Amino acid sequence: MPQLADFAVKPVLTGREVLLRPFVDEDLDAIREALRDPEVRRLTGSVADEPAELAPEAPDEVRALREWYASRDAQPDRLDLAVVDKTGGRCVGEAVLNRWDPANRSCNYRILLGPAGRGRGLGTEATRLLVGYGFERLGLHRISLEVYAFNPRARRVYEKVGFRAEGVLRESLRYRDEWIDATPMSILAHEWVAGR
Repeated sequence: MPQLADFAVKPVLTGREVLLRPFVDEDLDAIREALRDPEVRRLTGSVADEPAELAPEAPDEVRALREWYASRDAQPDRLDLAVVDKTGGRCVGEAVLNRWDPANRSCNYRILLGPAGRGRGLGTEATRLLVGYGFERLGLHRISLEVYAFNPRARRVYEKVGFRAEGVLRESLRYRDEWIDATPMSILAHEWVAGR
């Protein structure tokens, strides 16, 4: 078993197409753009219904978001990294290991990519990089996530990386007068090793 690493260590992980690194102040505009993208908001279950046009951001919201991302490096129990498209050197989203359960050596995984990061395999590579780091460097035993039924693209990414469905959370999200199922998925350390 790998030695357990400290979540306070914020690595830089390099792939062919993406770089995962700690957030810098210049990433904020890209993150704001991604968080305001209607598709991101729908696929992550951030809204129950999307208005025709989002209200302008209030200065307090921008300040709170800046403070949130500036504080990511100080978190000892989670790992939040910017997903950077190596082609243009621009942040296109984030990849996160959170909900650390030290007794069971498990974490939750989530990823968010704005419009500039979709449809080119960046999410798959970012997922592989962070999941690999979780198992190989942090000594995790289990990484889990949930994906909504209306996000088959994300589910395919997770399956490519080795996540397996564990069932269905029936009608767990209400969106535009519809009930949407979610699928919990996980990957275990020995499955990651076998899939390498």
